Amino acid sequence: MKRALILGVSGQDGAYLSRLLVEKGYEVHGTSRDAELQPFRSLHQLNVRDHVRTHSTSLRDFREVLQLVTNVRPDEIYNLAGQTSVGLSFSQPIEAIESIAQSMLILLEVVRYMKLPVRIYNASSSEVFGETAPDTSSSETTPFMPRSPYATAKATAHWATANYREAYGIFACSGILFNHESPLRSDRFVTKKIVQGAIDIAAGHRDRLTLGDLGVARDWGYAPEYVDAMWRMLQQDRADDYVIATGESHTVEEFVAAAFAEVGLDWKKHVDIDKSLFRPTDIRCSRGDASKAKRDLGWEAATKFGELVPLLVRTAPGA
Repeated sequence: MKRALILGVSGQDGAYLSRLLVEKGYEVHGTSRDAELQPFRSLHQLNVRDHVRTHSTSLRDFREVLQLVTNVRPDEIYNLAGQTSVGLSFSQPIEAIESIAQSMLILLEVVRYMKLPVRIYNASSSEVFGETAPDTSSSETTPFMPRSPYATAKATAHWATANYREAYGIFACSGILFNHESPLRSDRFVTKKIVQGAIDIAAGHRDRLTLGDLGVARDWGYAPEYVDAMWRMLQQDRADDYVIATGESHTVEEFVAAAFAEVGLDWKKHVDIDKSLFRPTDIRCSRGDASKAKRDLGWEAATKFGELVPLLVRTAPGA
């Protein structure tokens, strides 16, 4: 039986990845900052909590990570830990660097030190690219231009992963994932805010929804499909980095319109714009080219924007 260790198992991707690996017959271990107090709601929602062995670990402490890896002896490690919000990173930039870049470097150094034949997945991000030029898509060869503390941290972790792969022969991959959504999304994300707002307004629980910039465009996919791409990366003969995306970009306004249409409402009658919610140096457009993943991994996004938003509304808690 293969053994997998998921760092940051309590979030959206950690839960879906846990379910996937359990279904594939893995022994699954996961970390959280304080596993004894963490409710692991996402794991419970997917009915896999009893199948995941959890560990309390500070991923910024070399000795703790060394002890964890020594005890678990995983075949595969998926590093999904660290700060997850671009907006939050502007107010907590040091935490962004430490929780993303420093923790990834510590993991790589632990594996190098132990000389383990383990395979590592690093959660990179489309944010490393910065702006996508009109009528183009970002691929694995697109230069990085990070425009937030979060993106800077992700870029650092990405290049550390590549460096350890090339310098020490460690099987380490970075998945450059574009935005991917699900009913498990945290309330901090605008997509969850939009979906829940539309549902609440349709149910008569409130009448208004306040949002920031509706003009920014993102490449949105479906999270359960994206964790499958993570797993596929670690099954290859050779470690490499991959963009995971749908290849389509749509504005926040389009997302709002689709969500409200799904509940039979005209969004323009219920949405207010608050310019204080606009981010500094926000990316206007983001779009990915996942053709390499299709060629090498046999992966492509099955759920595109037209199906995604109605799916999120229909499957949202309380819908």
